[in-house]
Amino acid sequence: MAALRRLVPAVGRAAARAPCRGHRLTPADDELYQRTRVMVLEPESPNIMFIESYSTRGFTISGDLVVGPCAVLPRSILQWNVGSHRDISLESLSLFRLLEPRIEILVLGTGDRVERLHPATLKQMRECGIAVEVQDTANACATFNFLMNERRVVAAGLIPPRGTYGV
Repeated sequence: MAALRRLVPAVGRAAARAPCRGHRLTPADDELYQRTRVMVLEPESPNIMFIESYSTRGFTISGDLVVGPCAVLPRSILQWNVGSHRDISLESLSLFRLLEPRIEILVLGTGDRVERLHPATLKQMRECGIAVEVQDTANACATFNFLMNERRVVAAGLIPPRGTYGV
């Protein structure tokens, strides 16, 4: 009987420590869990390009403001002469095929949403040994930063979301 009395309080304490699974998130709670924080891991490294922010006008990349679409290469940033995803062709991607050392992955940000590119264009890039990842611009920026942090040889072609640069 004494052993049973010692067992009951221990079971009661374990139940008190068990997590409550009946809590439902309110919209305010949900906003807290969906916030994203960005940290520059090596700000002093001259070999890493890092996309700090984007807006409808352009991008802030490693402290430099770039207006309009841009090509982010492993060690430089260039204006990219495209107005929308419709302008992305084999010719507009030729810059990325000519780089030495050859890039492994090209991340394309097509604006507010993922847009389909011509299959022949993607096939031609694959035949050159370059994987192409097409995403909306927000995710393309995050993917580029992740791959750069992984020390992959990556480049990006980015179109600002809801851009007014071509109007």
